[in-house]
Amino acid sequence: MRIATYNLQNLRLRRRQGVVALDGAVDADMGAQSSAVLDVEDRMLAARVIAAANADLVALQEVFDRDTLDHFHNRFLRVADVASYPHRICLPGNDGRGLNVAALSRVAPQAVTSHAAHSGAALGLMDLPPDLRDKPLFRRDCLQLDFAALSVFICHFKAPYPDPDRARQVRQAEARGVRAVIERAFEHPAEARWIILGDFNEPASEASPAALAPLADGFAVDLMARGGGTPAWTYETPDTHLLSRPDRVLVSPALATAFPGVVPQVIRQGMAADVRRHGPSPRARLTGRPHASDHALVHVTFPGLTLT
Repeated sequence: MRIATYNLQNLRLRRRQGVVALDGAVDADMGAQSSAVLDVEDRMLAARVIAAANADLVALQEVFDRDTLDHFHNRFLRVADVASYPHRICLPGNDGRGLNVAALSRVAPQAVTSHAAHSGAALGLMDLPPDLRDKPLFRRDCLQLDFAALSVFICHFKAPYPDPDRARQVRQAEARGVRAVIERAFEHPAEARWIILGDFNEPASEASPAALAPLADGFAVDLMARGGGTPAWTYETPDTHLLSRPDRVLVSPALATAFPGVVPQVIRQGMAADVRRHGPSPRARLTGRPHASDHALVHVTFPGLTLT
């Protein structure tokens, strides 16, 4: 089984002059000019990245809705010669712009559960500040997909702005929320098979304790930390050019023990057309267009394990 996570950077289907088309991989607040040609090239590059991963399940972030996902699948992924993903999931979450977590799967999940409506109090986190305790906790969602062999939890945590300290507090609360969801789902979480993956928006300069500490204190194993040497990076901060790895794959202790040699792979091709060598240079320019996304795709293979 191969599973992947990929932030598609503002994948939204719009109608322009009577024609439906996807937005390109551009953040509206960056002032980039709209270009129908570049928008198509962006999304075709993203489709080729997904084709290269060839994953059985792709967790996605920043997808507007199911119609958007279907259009991307039918008009781009199929052109990129990707084997069909008959099971496409995108439920409305809490993002103010309507950008949600989603999934492409070759196997039908036995159950799909959104936790977008859960407040901190509903998850037993009574010590949170009132706005996190009494209102929906997850900035987007914690989307749970249950398969016969394991459960998958897809997340996209609070971005580290405009107030970095406040954002860290929110991400830490979200991490506690994901942990609470899993602890309620399994009588013995350490012995169960589950994966948490997505964009956790952990910046390169994250202060200690890191926001992901509730998940990284032995509760889950961060597969991105395996392999030794310099940690794999998946994102370049536009203003500082710092390289970070907001995109993670966290697994249960049972799954980590069963697959001790498994290390995620990072596909950076498509982050920008002008990048010739994806080395660790902090000055690499990764924001030119066309590009597939401002994030890399991360995938990991579990030999012998299937979703069924």
